[in-house]
Amino acid sequence: MATDTVTEVFEKHRSVLMGVAYRMLGRVADAEDVVQEAWLRWSGGDRSDVREPRAYLVRVTTRLALDRLRQARARNEAYVGPWLPEPYVTDFGDAVPDTAERAVLADSVSLAVLVVLESLSPLERAVFVLREAFGYPYAEIAVTLDRSEPAVRQLAGRARRHVEERRPRYEVDPVERRDLTERFLAAATEGDLEGLMSLLAPDVRLIGDSGGLAPAPVRVIESADKVGRFLGGVMRKGVSDATFRFLEVNGGPAFLVLSGDKPDSVFQLDIADGRIQCVYIIRNPQKLLSLAAD
Repeated sequence: MATDTVTEVFEKHRSVLMGVAYRMLGRVADAEDVVQEAWLRWSGGDRSDVREPRAYLVRVTTRLALDRLRQARARNEAYVGPWLPEPYVTDFGDAVPDTAERAVLADSVSLAVLVVLESLSPLERAVFVLREAFGYPYAEIAVTLDRSEPAVRQLAGRARRHVEERRPRYEVDPVERRDLTERFLAAATEGDLEGLMSLLAPDVRLIGDSGGLAPAPVRVIESADKVGRFLGGVMRKGVSDATFRFLEVNGGPAFLVLSGDKPDSVFQLDIADGRIQCVYIIRNPQKLLSLAAD
């Protein structure tokens, strides 16, 4: 196999490999490291017996991600405050034209789902990602994880039940989410507390992630009154020199707050019944590095 063909084959599957690695790890930098390691093994290894490059590359990527996920557990236990995944810019474009398939991919990479996936064991998470997000057959997952097919089916059932019990049920209409996101930003930056409150569900939650490296709530804030007043105060203090940019992260609309030309935070909203059910704020500067280059 010629060198340029080796590269072309890998690049053809890179987006899938990145999708698997990110859903496994919840961290863009770690996922990129895993995909790079998969490339090194692909380009420098013996490919003479590889009949299906995609299956081989997914298997390598999944196993590398599993190793890294196990190592990351100790790091997460020492994390300061609530943990949220690193924002992942998503734009499926023409690569995923089918509406149903786009919806599945978007849901599987949402902040709400990835938070739930953190509570799965590494093997359960791998099975869930490969089966639910990418539709791999149980037999193929068994080969990937070096487990029996009955064991994989058992892991899949346990993971699916766990996620279904804990995942919040939010609407995923992108038009409504974008509209409410724009109205939310306008009300917050204009100091319109009444307008902001009208957008919030009575039991709205606010989850802030800074890892102790930037000001953010160390606990989840609940109720429209507390969330509204917190947001009003935060936006009034920080809006004078800030600029805002809309983008799609984790399968849904969000906005990036820039202080000067540096990313300060990412806001994303979960919507149901025409109201904001959850506000996510990611302020950990280590989780905003990938956005600095966009």
